Amino acid sequence: MGIIAWILIGLLAGAIAKALMPGKDPGGCLITMLIGIVGGLLGGWLGKVIFGVDSIDGFFSLSTWIAAVVGSVIVLALYRVVTGNRAR
Repeated sequence: MGIIAWILIGLLAGAIAKALMPGKDPGGCLITMLIGIVGGLLGGWLGKVIFGVDSIDGFFSLSTWIAAVVGSVIVLALYRVVTGNRAR
């Protein structure tokens, strides 16, 4: 699976991560999409490095989506730690 597919998955994974971790974040829809893309790429990379999976299984595989959502949740948590409770 290529980087373009991970970016597409990341867009949706960012929205899923935001739903799993509700709360106010400094940033809107664009930041959520960027977090999702970075998280999807991170999830794919972690899947390859930690578990030795060759680019996960495919676009419609559950393991692919779980990796992307977990990566997005990690990036969203890091984003919240870095930005703190800044006012808009």
